Amino acid sequence: SAMIQSIVQPNAITFNAGISACEKGGQWEKALQLFKLMERSKIEADIITFSAAISACEKGEALQVFGSMGDSKVNADTITCEVATSAFERGDVWEKALQLFNELVLSEVRPNTISCNAAISACEKG
Repeated sequence: SAMIQSIVQPNAITFNAGISACEKGGQWEKALQLFKLMERSKIEADIITFSAAISACEKGEALQVFGSMGDSKVNADTITCEVATSAFERGDVWEKALQLFNELVLSEVRPNTISCNAAISACEKG
């Protein structure tokens, strides 16, 4: 059959689905592997990619993924910052959670309730 013979070419949508599935399954290492494979494959990450990868990762890995946004054409939005602040808070990287929250307050991206709660929770840990 033609369907069996065809090969699906990976793209941002297929990578995003894989990263999200890894996140939901608690497989942050595999999510990070997919994220890095996407970069090596020269497939451009989008806001969904970054949000899913940050959400999947723990501690320093979330910092690494969030930091790589600066190298891309993708600008952080409220959701990405919410996910990053929450990931930093969960990963006991409370200083980074507060730093990101402060940057949000000074930027065009406005923190939402979840970001505010994560920043408060990070303060409790600090």
